Amino acid sequence: MAKTLLIVDDSASMRQLITFTLKETGHEVLLAENGRDALEKLKSAKADMVITDLNMPEMDGITLITELRKMADYKFIPILMLTTESQVAKREEGRAAGASGWIVKPFAPEKFLEVVKRFI
Repeated sequence: MAKTLLIVDDSASMRQLITFTLKETGHEVLLAENGRDALEKLKSAKADMVITDLNMPEMDGITLITELRKMADYKFIPILMLTTESQVAKREEGRAAGASGWIVKPFAPEKFLEVVKRFI
């Protein structure tokens, strides 16, 4: 069954790559440029999963996850961090905020889809 995934990344090319990869498997995709934009989009749409970058202007991924986990509809949905950051401390910070998983960029599309499938 196709799910709706919210992709949050300040890079237009990364949003495009992720969208292409997910749509090939039949998923619906919502797009946001940063955490603030994501929260705004979720006022009028519902996502089954969120995939967010870490480093973004206006609101970073950790703050976004913290805010999403406060919302009843997003308290338990899968949230993946997709970032160039691979330090253990950052991963622990993400996990503490409520991230379900962590994918390091660049990624192989088939591996990315395996991780997404594991969570939805």
